[in-house]
Amino acid sequence: MSMNSMAAPGLGHSLDISGTSPTPFGRLVRVELRKAYDTRSGLWLLISTAALTAVVMVIQLAVGAVQEDVSLTYNSFLTSTNFSIAILLPVIGILLLTSEWSQRTAMVTFSLEPRRPHVIWAKLAVGVLLAVAAVLIALVLAALCNVVYGVVSSDPVVWNLELARFGGFLLLQLIGMLTGFAFAALLLNSPAAIVLYMVYTFVLPGLFGIGAALMDWFSKLQPWIDFNYAQGPLVDATMTGKDWAHFAVSGFIWLVLPLAIGVWRVLRAEVK
Repeated sequence: MSMNSMAAPGLGHSLDISGTSPTPFGRLVRVELRKAYDTRSGLWLLISTAALTAVVMVIQLAVGAVQEDVSLTYNSFLTSTNFSIAILLPVIGILLLTSEWSQRTAMVTFSLEPRRPHVIWAKLAVGVLLAVAAVLIALVLAALCNVVYGVVSSDPVVWNLELARFGGFLLLQLIGMLTGFAFAALLLNSPAAIVLYMVYTFVLPGLFGIGAALMDWFSKLQPWIDFNYAQGPLVDATMTGKDWAHFAVSGFIWLVLPLAIGVWRVLRAEVK
């Protein structure tokens, strides 16, 4: 069956859509964005991401206000959200893709828009938009907490966010989202992709660390194969040329390769 025709269920004839005009890419992005929040689970996941980020900052603010030996700055509040955002943002990236299969809407989606690459690119664009939105929310919340900290403590308000730190923070969130999306494309199953991402994020770095501590040769290999380890210098904006080399090689292994294989699978997956 060609991409321009689709057999109607229970009928012997094909539905010819060759004369219809292609769906504009902007409309696809709007539709996929609406899918991210028009379900109860999707909406609460977005709300939970913002709420968890706010809770982390409030706890940090309370500790800084009580402990006199703790001095906080704007960058301190923003850096603390790396962990909270990294937990839920990739899950959003996973559900952007796997929800089509878990909710069995893929047939409708790819019938209305048979050009699967366009749908995948639209979902990726939504993932990037949501990652940028999460960063903007974190910037605003960090600013509010920094102002409040200046009021409740004797320390001066310090606005020390440098462009390199902001770029690293944004890149970390984009990587988290895209990695979740890559695992989703690879498995096309929400629970399996989420479990794989959690193992990759919380279990694998520990195993790599143990291996590096026990074996000298593995400690030299770790930066080249441990993508989480290679992203460490992004947090404090201390990336060097060698760090970028580690980042590129490990990123190819854990992000580019899974994403390429996953997209290839989505393009050829049987829609049921």
